[in-house]
Amino acid sequence: MKYTNAAEILPKELLKEIQTYIDGDVLYIPKTSTKKEWGSVSGSREFYQKRNKEIQFLYENGYSIDALSKQYGLAHSTLKKIIYG
Repeated sequence: MKYTNAAEILPKELLKEIQTYIDGDVLYIPKTSTKKEWGSVSGSREFYQKRNKEIQFLYENGYSIDALSKQYGLAHSTLKKIIYG
């Protein structure tokens, strides 16, 4: 977290008003932007959702967990979570 001196950036009137509530203490002002969901920027979320649907489809159509493990390079426990989860 970056520290900025309010006296350097705020108008004097606003600074005086804030000082009536908090004088000399540290004040945190949160960002206005909202946090994005995991993987939404990089595309990872979409990639894994698509992959997991493929795995579920293949399993429902006769592929064994062993075959899926070799094809996708995933552990049996991971595949079971994807299939049954």
